[in-house]
Amino acid sequence: MNILLLGGGGREHALAWKLAQSRLLADDNDTLYAAPGNPGIAEHAQLVDLDAADHGAVIAFCEGQSIGLVVIGPEAPLVDGLADTLREAGIAVFGPSKAAAQLEGSKAFTKGLCDRAGIPTAGYARARSLSEAVAALDGFSAPYVLKADGLAAGKGVIIAQTRAEAEEALADMFGGQFGDAGAEVVIEEFMEGEEVSFFALTDGAIVLTFGSAQDHKRVGEGDTGPNTGGMGAYSPARVLDPITRGQVLERIIAPTVRAMAEEGMPYSGVLYAGLMLTEDGPKLIEYNCRFGDPECQVLMMRLQDDLGELLLACAQNRLATIPRVHMAKRFALTVVMAADGYPGAPEKGGAIALNDAEGDGAKVFHAGTALADGKLVANRGRVLNVTALGSSVQEAQEAVYRAVDAIDFPTGFCRRDIGWREIARES
Repeated sequence: MNILLLGGGGREHALAWKLAQSRLLADDNDTLYAAPGNPGIAEHAQLVDLDAADHGAVIAFCEGQSIGLVVIGPEAPLVDGLADTLREAGIAVFGPSKAAAQLEGSKAFTKGLCDRAGIPTAGYARARSLSEAVAALDGFSAPYVLKADGLAAGKGVIIAQTRAEAEEALADMFGGQFGDAGAEVVIEEFMEGEEVSFFALTDGAIVLTFGSAQDHKRVGEGDTGPNTGGMGAYSPARVLDPITRGQVLERIIAPTVRAMAEEGMPYSGVLYAGLMLTEDGPKLIEYNCRFGDPECQVLMMRLQDDLGELLLACAQNRLATIPRVHMAKRFALTVVMAADGYPGAPEKGGAIALNDAEGDGAKVFHAGTALADGKLVANRGRVLNVTALGSSVQEAQEAVYRAVDAIDFPTGFCRRDIGWREIARES
C-alpha cells in the first residue's frame, strides 16, 4: 500500500519513522510519501511538493499515486476539512472531519459540548468583544486563564496573575495578537493540580487507550518563562494511575465520543485530552485533534504495534478488530532543542552537526530543519527532538542528554531538566 503523510515537523518525523516499519509498506513497490516533510523525514519517505490547503491537488496526487491511506499530522488541515474532502473521494484518511475537529479548533465549542455531555471541566465565560470580556472577569478571581478561541499554534493561552494583567492581555488578544484565533476569547477559572496528557484512538464508536505523557510548556528550567509549543515530554505519566485512568475514560473520553456521534459529528482519529488532576478528580483542560508535539515522539518510541495497521483500522472503522494497543513498559523522554530567540523571534540558519548523537540508542527527530548547500540548518523555533528509552525516567533522561551533548548546534538551546517532576518522584 502507498501511504501519504502530511506535515513536516517533529511529530511527523516520529510518525514517518514508525510508519516506515509497517507491514503495509513491506513490498518493494509500496511507498511512503510525505508532504512537505523535512530532512529527517526524507530518511524514511519520498518527499513531495504538495500544499495541504489545496484539496484538489491532494486528491489528484492520491489518485495518481494510488494512495491507500492518508495520515494528516497537524491540526490546521483537519480544521480546514481536508479529511472530509478525502473521504468524499473514497480515500481512507486518519483524522477527524471538519465538524469533529472543532474540538481543537474552537475552545468555545468544546466547552459547550462539556456542558451538554456533563464532562468535568473548568468554569468559563465566552466573550466576543473586549468590553464583554472585561465585564466577564467579574465572575472570576486571580489568576485568570484567558484563551483565544481558535488555533494559535499552542500559544493562545495566557495566565494573568492580576486583574490589570488580565485586562491588558485581553486588549492584546482582541487587538490581533493571535489573529483570527482571538476574535472570540474564553475566560476560565484557574484549576489547581497537575497536568497530564491522555491519548486514545477512536473510530467514532470504539475507543482504544493509546498512552499518556507529561510535557513541559514553559521555555525555562523549573517551568519558568513564557509558554511554548512544548520543550520536552516523557511517557508514560505514572501520576495517571489505573483508577484515575478509568475515571478519564468513563467521565471524559467516552462521553465525548458518544456525544459527538449523537450530534452527527462522529470523531475518527486520535483524541488527545489535556487534563488537570484536581482534588475533585480529573477535569478536561482542552482537546487536540491530532497527536501532540512533542508527545507523539515519546509515544512512538514506546509503541510496539504496527502503526500503519492501527491507523488504517481507525480510518476504516475497524477498531473493534483490535483488542488493545501495546506499549513498551519502558519510559521514553524527549528534549526539544530550539533556536535562540524562541518562542519569540527564533534565529534561523544556524548550522547543526548531529555527529554520533544516535550512537547510544537515542533517536533524533527533526522538528524544524532544512538543508542549505547540503548542510543541516535550523529553520524554525523548535529544531530537534532528542529522544531515548530507559528503564526509568532518569535513565531515559541521562541517555537523552548524552545525545544532546554530542550535537553541535551553537545557535540552539534546550532545557536541562525535562522529566524533573517524575524523577523527583522516582527518588
